[in-house]
Amino acid sequence: MPIKLNKLPISERPYEKLEMYGESALSNSELLAIIIKTGTKEETAVELAQRVLSINNDNNDLRFLSQISIEELTKIKGIGRVKAIQLKTVCEIAKRISRPINKQKIIIKTPKDAANLLIEELKYEKQEVLKGIILDTKNVVQKIINIASGGTNSINVEPKDVLKEVVKMEMPKIIIVHNHPTGEVNPSFQDIQITKRIKEAAQILGIQLLDHIIIGDGKFKSLL
Repeated sequence: MPIKLNKLPISERPYEKLEMYGESALSNSELLAIIIKTGTKEETAVELAQRVLSINNDNNDLRFLSQISIEELTKIKGIGRVKAIQLKTVCEIAKRISRPINKQKIIIKTPKDAANLLIEELKYEKQEVLKGIILDTKNVVQKIINIASGGTNSINVEPKDVLKEVVKMEMPKIIIVHNHPTGEVNPSFQDIQITKRIKEAAQILGIQLLDHIIIGDGKFKSLL
């Protein structure tokens, strides 16, 4: 039979520790143990969680869980299909919590405001993803759209792909945002060129490209 958490001494039980001291008092392995629930015949859920964390170089960095696949997780002894799905589900919940509430009136005043809308979502992506923030005349966010995705270091996109939704909505402004999976935010030659092309095309259509923002690992860079 798997070793259950309720067989541990009270001081070592994550459930009781969370109730007594709050979730912030738990270690990463204890938090994962609550999700995993049960261990194996040889180890507790906490020990199993520690082994999951050990596959990443930095045990304090849980972001690898959003990048690892279900198939990779199930290769870990003690992590079956259900546990792997539970871990991936929690990662997605965390990602969605970081997104702004759709009904909230969001006004973009600075590049940082725009970056903050998407930084938590994009900094974990393994591939480059291009999104658009469509705004009205007062810079109030009307819609955030997915425009394109590419490889690990490039996206092939045409200005018409970027602007078609703005035209459809009859909105006057857009900010484009994309990530660099490497974590670096310095623009490539391609980034600079496509920004220029989109800006020129937007002007012809009476649309203002307010900015092109590159998201890295917890940081960003404004190109305009």
